[in-house]
Amino acid sequence: MGSYSNESTDYSVKIPTIKFTKLFINGEFVDSLSGNTFETIDPRNGEVIARVAEGDTKDVDLAVKVARAAFDHGPWPRMSGSERGKIMMKFADLIDQNVEELATLDALDAGKLFSMGKAVDIPQAANSLRYYAGAADKIHGTVLKMSRPLQAYTLAEPIGLVGAIIPWNYPTTMFFLKVSPALAAGCTIVIKPAEQTPLSALFYAHLAKLAGIPDGVLNVITGFGPTAGAAIASHMDIDMVNFTGSGEVGREVMKASANSNLKPVSLELGGKSPMLIFDDADVDIASELALFGFLCNKGEICVAVTRVYVQEGIYDELVKKLEEKAKAWVVGDPFDPQVQQGPQVSKEQFDKILSYIEHGKREGATLLTGGKPIGQNSGYYIEPTIFTDAKEDMLIVKDEIFGPVLSLMKFKTIEEGIKRANDSKYGLAAGIVTKDLNIANTVSRSLKAGSIWINCYFAFDSDSPFGGFKMSGFGKDFGMESLNKHLQVKSVVTPIYNSPWL
Repeated sequence: MGSYSNESTDYSVKIPTIKFTKLFINGEFVDSLSGNTFETIDPRNGEVIARVAEGDTKDVDLAVKVARAAFDHGPWPRMSGSERGKIMMKFADLIDQNVEELATLDALDAGKLFSMGKAVDIPQAANSLRYYAGAADKIHGTVLKMSRPLQAYTLAEPIGLVGAIIPWNYPTTMFFLKVSPALAAGCTIVIKPAEQTPLSALFYAHLAKLAGIPDGVLNVITGFGPTAGAAIASHMDIDMVNFTGSGEVGREVMKASANSNLKPVSLELGGKSPMLIFDDADVDIASELALFGFLCNKGEICVAVTRVYVQEGIYDELVKKLEEKAKAWVVGDPFDPQVQQGPQVSKEQFDKILSYIEHGKREGATLLTGGKPIGQNSGYYIEPTIFTDAKEDMLIVKDEIFGPVLSLMKFKTIEEGIKRANDSKYGLAAGIVTKDLNIANTVSRSLKAGSIWINCYFAFDSDSPFGGFKMSGFGKDFGMESLNKHLQVKSVVTPIYNSPWL
């Protein structure tokens, strides 16, 4: 079990007044056309933070109408890349000026660590804007060498109006994974944040307006997946959908595209990421990587290490160290700087995780530590939970749990480790811990996953493409690959007459 912190300490964070709760359409905050609202809940205690406008199909139609006009007739795609980049740089500066309030919103809404938001999530969002702002004036086609008397070149043009649907686990990070490259490419956007975590997205819309992003370019529709999300996925005037979420909903997004205008889709879906720890690994380093790999962001991260395969020579030692570290892990209020794990995002997610833990017990896995709710209040806190003696046919090993739950398993040979690590429908990320370069090279080339991290984990960077294999989806976030998916290539060809050479 982990330890729970509920002591009265001298830490203090000023909880701001919630300023923005309406839809953001055409540069203005407006009520939903229905007038309906919904509650956003504080996972620390189950209390209502605010009521937020509930957008639905009609609101999406309105947002698409203005975003379509902004793309077809407005200044944003017609600006030079350097002009767009300057506005994006200003947007990033405004984020830096509001770090504390933005980190507070994500801590309130999602149960995320306030300290991590201030130090990592919010600054990285600003840096994402800067990265793509720097690329905005470097979009170009190529001159082609034709085999006949023809002059030809390609144009890289913005794909148009992008619909984005993002999850609740990283509200800020996900917002800018979708928005930054789209803005740089010259696209317009209608984005739906998760209904559990709408508050920071609305604040970012406000900052976008202050930065000078033209009206209609960025529109935020808060609401629910079956209504607002489905309307985005199926809309005939949206040119592309960029989705991060579950495989189940990803399938519905693909169906909606096929049944509407065959818009291209980019899907970053679930994961069940393995970590392979070999006999030559430093056990202290390996146990730290495994611990943080499954407990970072309370396990609510698509690339969480949820299957750790340990070679038999160091298995017992690593199990002991990992158990000790998990028991010392501090769970509690995400505003407490001593806390390492906040509450799960919602009661629904809390119950789902506990249900999987019960499945693990019934299926015969050994509960090494944790497995229970923790704390005395009504918050959604769960102990760090580790199972041993798990097998690949168990639900806790097959399914994405999205919580602080780890399965530890033993393997003998490199070949066995690779085979078992690949025995999953997912292929988002994987970790390798070894001092042997040959092992690292062999295993990294053998694992079927989009990101392989060797002797590190969560090694994200703006320049490193991220996306899955198999049922973890397709399409890349981060890097120039993400910018390129917001562009479409056009070939332009003219004849050449009486040329002395081709």
